[in-house]
Amino acid sequence: MAQSPAKRRSLARRLRWLRPVALSPVVARPGYWFATACAVVYGGVLSRFRLRREGGLIVAPHLPTWAYGRGGTTVGAVYLTTDNISPAILEHESVHRAQWKHYGLAFLPLYVDAGQDAHHNRFEIEAGLKKGGYAR
Repeated sequence: MAQSPAKRRSLARRLRWLRPVALSPVVARPGYWFATACAVVYGGVLSRFRLRREGGLIVAPHLPTWAYGRGGTTVGAVYLTTDNISPAILEHESVHRAQWKHYGLAFLPLYVDAGQDAHHNRFEIEAGLKKGGYAR
């Protein structure tokens, strides 16, 4: 059952200390490293360890399409995809890498909360809708 807006605001006020703690580099950075390590193993196994560096990203190509969302997904510093690799896409995914670095594991619920529609998702907008292939 959904909470009323007043109750959500009240909860947010009581937990306002949580944001600076969760987003502090001391907490966020290990989350980013953990997500990167998990994605290296996941992407490495599925790509038969054909990982390569592209700028600041570790690209895991040749994955089956069920292994990631849409044309590709960045988890930590790892970009998981089949073959959706272009300079524009890599630039877009590099922004997601920076978002992972800033938010750590908190990036997952924040991204989900931002919504499925890329045109209204603040993280996709920040990464560049056109570069990410979302332009209408």
